[in-house]
Amino acid sequence: MSEHGFHVHGPHDHELEHAAQHNPDGHAGQLAVITAILATVGAIFSYMGGATQANAGLYKNDAAIKKTEASNQWNYYQAKSSKQNLAELAVELAPEGRRAFYAEEIKRYKTEKADIMAAAKKLEDESAAFDKRSDEQMHQHHRWAQATTALSIAIAMAAIALLTKRRWTEYAVYGLSVLGIGLGVAAYLHY
Repeated sequence: MSEHGFHVHGPHDHELEHAAQHNPDGHAGQLAVITAILATVGAIFSYMGGATQANAGLYKNDAAIKKTEASNQWNYYQAKSSKQNLAELAVELAPEGRRAFYAEEIKRYKTEKADIMAAAKKLEDESAAFDKRSDEQMHQHHRWAQATTALSIAIAMAAIALLTKRRWTEYAVYGLSVLGIGLGVAAYLHY
């Protein structure tokens, strides 16, 4: 540059200045942005993984509660069966005047047992439904965890790519990023 403000560029000077202004560190700036995006998406995936794991535990707990309630109903059913058996024995052993009373008791116990059995089966079905929901949430949790892991590895590879300036490590970042995001989409879609 001269003292009068006149400046002449060489043929490549303009391209070098343009490259320096738009990407001062070459791929470093691009990798830094990708790393920040991956960290953000990974944090969201991590949160979703924790939420689905918590849901799975809650559903498993609900399944256990329903299973216990069903067991209580089956115990109640068994108690009614024992009373019915005693009434059936009483019909055989009781004097003629009391046999009609015990025959009515047998009918009552049979009716009560049918209602108790229906309630127990309903509770078992509810328990099975909660177990199924828990299993689905755990499957989804595993997908979120796989997605988070892939993105974490991609972030680590980005650091390696920046330090080593090896092109294959940059490709690994992109590949792992696509894998991680794909797994996250699968988790979101319940695959």
